[in-house]
Amino acid sequence: QVQLEESGGGLVQPGGSLRLSCSASESIFKDVAAMGWYRQAPGKQRELVATITSSGRTNYADSVKDRFTISRDNAKNSIDLQMNSLKPEDTAVYYCHAEGAKPNYYGIPEEYEYWGQGTQVMVSP
Repeated sequence: QVQLEESGGGLVQPGGSLRLSCSASESIFKDVAAMGWYRQAPGKQRELVATITSSGRTNYADSVKDRFTISRDNAKNSIDLQMNSLKPEDTAVYYCHAEGAKPNYYGIPEEYEYWGQGTQVMVSP
């Protein structure tokens, strides 16, 4: 069962724009504390790109501030990542992520997370 589904990746020239979307099931979207985007370039560790909480608070990696914008659409159970002024170093597989906490049988909050399958973004002349 696919919980998070990304779309919108592709090939773009430096300086161009792409918009990524991540759709979540309603049960996930309404309960998670935050959703966001991570990316992993070849030979590198996965890194945070941007996150947005259920209340709309955003956080960005320094490398994408002022170029990328994360947003959420509560009616569509989705988040978007608008990427402008793309650079070759933005090339990576981008993953949608969701996290939250639920009380277990004993009432103790347990953290959980979901990952999408990833979408490739390639920035090249």
